[in-house]
Amino acid sequence: MTALARDLYNSIALDRDPDPGSHYVRRRWLVGVFLVIGAVMLGISLRVEPGDTAFYPLTVGMAVVWIVGAFVSGPLRLGAYSPVASRPPDRLGAIGLGTVVGLAVGAAFVVGGLIARMIPGVSDLANQVLAFADYGSLAIVTVITVVNGLAEELFFRGSVYSAARPHNPVLVSTVIYVLVTMASGNVMLGFAGAVLGTVCAILRRSTAGVLAPAITHVIWGAIMVLALPPIFA
Repeated sequence: MTALARDLYNSIALDRDPDPGSHYVRRRWLVGVFLVIGAVMLGISLRVEPGDTAFYPLTVGMAVVWIVGAFVSGPLRLGAYSPVASRPPDRLGAIGLGTVVGLAVGAAFVVGGLIARMIPGVSDLANQVLAFADYGSLAIVTVITVVNGLAEELFFRGSVYSAARPHNPVLVSTVIYVLVTMASGNVMLGFAGAVLGTVCAILRRSTAGVLAPAITHVIWGAIMVLALPPIFA
């Protein structure tokens, strides 16, 4: 095994192991503080009327909260992955995995959208969220969605995931993500958060870093903003 392969292997192995220590107490406190702030901002931002210009600074502010919280609470790992057992994991593998999963999850949600639009109650809940793309600038909403997706992964699959170890971080980080998402008051967003959160947490576990889940979330978010509004129009 080459020195690079050994370093990558050791990095991933160490990241997956429980890592108790005094710094975890600090990380968990900071994560809790930023969770409360972010949940409040999410609830406010998605309760403004579609077309209200306050939506933009609120959602940008929410992204800032997640990003600051992620970096302030402790170190983050990008992670690595190899689809072939004989090849050492690397960043390119993580990028490829995140891209493929993002496209697959996005496609699954589009198919789900085609079905959901025929169910009155479900369709109404979806339209409450998609209305922001209809009434606002599509380009700006897309950028905000992508940036917030990246910010959420840095925080939830980075800081929250790490702070949850060794207590089943995949489950804990996903449950917390869903609870925060439900601050929006929209059940459909909670459902989407449960599915996406689970997928991204598994990617975090598989690659020992935030790179793959961040790419998946960004691609999924872009597909949702660009593909779903025409379906529910």
